Amino acid sequence: MPVPWFLLSLALGRSPIVLSLERLVGPQDATHCSPGLSCHLWDSDILCLPGDIVPAPGPVLAPTHLQTELVLRCRKETYCDLCVRVAVHLAVHGHWEEPEDEEKFGGAADPGVEEPRNASLQAQVVLSFQAYPTTRCVLLEVQVPAALVQFGQSVGSVVYDCFEAALGSEVRIWSYTQPRYEKELNLTQQLPALPWLNVSADGDNVHLVLNVSEEQHFGLSLYWNQVQGPPKPRWHKNLTGPQIITLNHTDLVPCLCIQVWPLEPDSVRTNICPFREDPRAHQNLWRAARLRLLTLQSWLLDAPCSLPAEAALCWQAPGGDPCQPLVPPLSWENVTVDKVLEFPLLKGHPNLCVQQVNSWEKLQLQECLWADSLGPLKDDVLLLETRGPQDNRSLCALEPSGCTSLPSKASTRAARLGEYLLQDLQSGQCLQLWDNDLGALWACSMDKYIHKRWALLWLACLLFAAALSLILLLKKDHAKGWLRLLKQDVRSGAAARGRAALLLYSADDSGFERLVGALASALCQLPLRVAVDLWSRREMSAQGPVAWFHAQRRQTLQEGGVVVLLFSPGAVALCSEWLQDGMSAPGAHGPHDAFRASLSCVLPDFLQGRAPGRYVGACFDRLLHPDSVPALFRTVPVFSLPSQLPDFLGALQQPRAPRPRRLQERAEHVSRALQPALDSYFHPPGTPAPGRGVGPGAGDGT
Repeated sequence: MPVPWFLLSLALGRSPIVLSLERLVGPQDATHCSPGLSCHLWDSDILCLPGDIVPAPGPVLAPTHLQTELVLRCRKETYCDLCVRVAVHLAVHGHWEEPEDEEKFGGAADPGVEEPRNASLQAQVVLSFQAYPTTRCVLLEVQVPAALVQFGQSVGSVVYDCFEAALGSEVRIWSYTQPRYEKELNLTQQLPALPWLNVSADGDNVHLVLNVSEEQHFGLSLYWNQVQGPPKPRWHKNLTGPQIITLNHTDLVPCLCIQVWPLEPDSVRTNICPFREDPRAHQNLWRAARLRLLTLQSWLLDAPCSLPAEAALCWQAPGGDPCQPLVPPLSWENVTVDKVLEFPLLKGHPNLCVQQVNSWEKLQLQECLWADSLGPLKDDVLLLETRGPQDNRSLCALEPSGCTSLPSKASTRAARLGEYLLQDLQSGQCLQLWDNDLGALWACSMDKYIHKRWALLWLACLLFAAALSLILLLKKDHAKGWLRLLKQDVRSGAAARGRAALLLYSADDSGFERLVGALASALCQLPLRVAVDLWSRREMSAQGPVAWFHAQRRQTLQEGGVVVLLFSPGAVALCSEWLQDGMSAPGAHGPHDAFRASLSCVLPDFLQGRAPGRYVGACFDRLLHPDSVPALFRTVPVFSLPSQLPDFLGALQQPRAPRPRRLQERAEHVSRALQPALDSYFHPPGTPAPGRGVGPGAGDGT
C-alpha cells in the first residue's frame, strides 16, 4: 500500500531532501544503460541461484561496483512508495589467448581467429534484492559494441528501476553474471525509519514506543534476522493506538528486529534492527550460545544470531588449570551457526574440549563435549608426536608449564615418568586421538602409576600397623586406647577418599541419559566416588544388569556409601507397576536397564525398614514433583534438583558433611555444571523457552 506523503516527509526529512527525490510514475520496472551500450530487462523475476564460479573463456563483462539511489514510485500525486534504484558498473575482464603458431614462429595469425576479437561482448547480469520479508532476483541482458571493448577498462553502467522497500528496513543487494566468472558484489543499506517508532532504555528494561493515533490498528512483530536462512519469528500481536512495549535486557540479541505495519490490505512493513551494536545484546548472544556434539567427529554451534568466531580443540587436565589449545598441530576453524563442523579425530576423550573465541581473540565459550558420555576428566597425559623429514620424529608431554620433551631430565611429573610413558606408547597401551603426515596425538593413562604409589604407601602403613600391634601386645593396658585411635585414622582416610555413591535411574530417553551423565560428572568433582551404569556399559553387558547392580550395591553399602534413586516419570511407572503386581519382580527389558533390574532388591530394603541412612531420592524440577514419588520411597529424603542441591549434597556427604558455607559453594558449582544439560533437555535448540518470550503475551500469535 502506498505511504502518505507526510509520512515520507517525516522519515526522509524536509526540503530539499524529499523534494529532490525523483518520482517514477507507474508500477512497471524498467532499465536503461550508458550511451553506447544496449540493455534489456527480462519480463519476469528469476530464481536466485548464483551457481559456482567457472573459468572465463576469454574477455567477459563483470560487475565492478554497485551504487544505489532512493526514488519515489507514485501511484497518485500524494501517495508514493519508497524505491531503491540500483546502478551496476561493468568492466571488461580477461583476455584472448595468443595463438600457439604465432608465438612459436612469429608469423601472422589465422584470419579466422581475429573475428572473435572484433565481436561485441554480451552478458547476463543478475540483481538479487532482499529486504525482509521480500526476496527478488531480476535478469538484465547487456551488450557492449566491439569499439568499447578494452581490457581492464570500465565500459559504463546499467541502471534498474527499481526495488520497492519499506521505511526503516535493511536492504541487501547482490550482483553477479550468469554464468558466474567472479565472486558476486554485495551491498547493504539501512533505509530511514519512521519517527513514530522509537526505542528507549530504562535501567535493565528497553521500551518500544509507538506514537500513533488512537484509531490506528497495526501489527507488531519481533523476529531474529538471519544472515543465512529465513528469519525466525519470536512474537507477534495486533495492537491499537499508542503503545509502549517493554523488553527485558536479557531478551536482547544483535539480530533482534522489529517490524510494524498498518492492518490494511497490501500495507508496507517497517523494519528496524536497533540492537546490533548494543554491548548487552552481544553478551546475551554468547550466553545463549551452546555447543552440541552430534557424533564422535561432528558438532555444531546453536545460537540465535550469527557469530564471528573461530574454534579449536584444547586439552583440559584435572585440577582447574587453563585448557591448553592444541594449535599447532591442529588449526583454528571458522565457525558458522547451525552448520555442522568436523573434528579430525580418531577417538573421543573426556579431556578434549572446544574453545571458541570471537574476532578479538577473547575466549567466550568452552565446553568439554565428551564428558557427559565418557565420564569425568581423567588424569591422563597427552603426548604430541611431531614427524619430520627422513622419518624423524619427536615426542613431548603436554603439561601446564608447556610441552616437555621425552625423555627429559626436567623435574615435572611427565619427565619423571617419561620412560614409562614411552614404553606404554611403544606397547600400544596409549589411545591415539589424531593422526596425519605431520604428527599425532596420544592419551596415556597415569592410573597404574598412581596406584603403584598408593600401593607402596599402603604397604608402609601395614608395616607400621604390624609394628604397632607388636608394641600393643607388650602393653595390654594401653591396647584399647591405641586401637581406638587407629580406627579413627582409618575412618579419616576413607573420608578423604570420598564417599561412594551409586546412581540408579530409568533410561526414559537419550536426553534424560545425557542429563544423568551431566549430574554424575558434576558430582565427581566433589569428594564423591560416583558409579553409574552409563559409564560401565561394557561390564554390565558382560555380567548382566542384575549381577552388575548387586555387586555395585553391595560394595557401595559395605564402604558406608549411599544409593541415589533418581526418579523420573518412567521410574515412577516402573515402581508403581511392581507394587501393584505384588511379589512378581519385574524383569530387565533392556541390556542396560539397571533400574528395572535393581527393583528386586531395592524394594525389600524399603519394605523391611533398612532404607533410611542408606538410600536417598532425587528428581529434577519441572520434570517430576517429589509428591509424585510413591509413598513407600518417601520414607527416605527425596530432593528436587537443582532447587534443593545444598540439602542433597549434605545428605550424600554424611556423616562428615562440610560446613554450610562450603556446602553452598559446592552446590553452586554443581548447579553451574548442570545448567547447560538442563537447558538442552527442557528447551531443545531451535524452540523458544517457555516464559521467555519477549513482549506482553509472549508466544501468543494472531
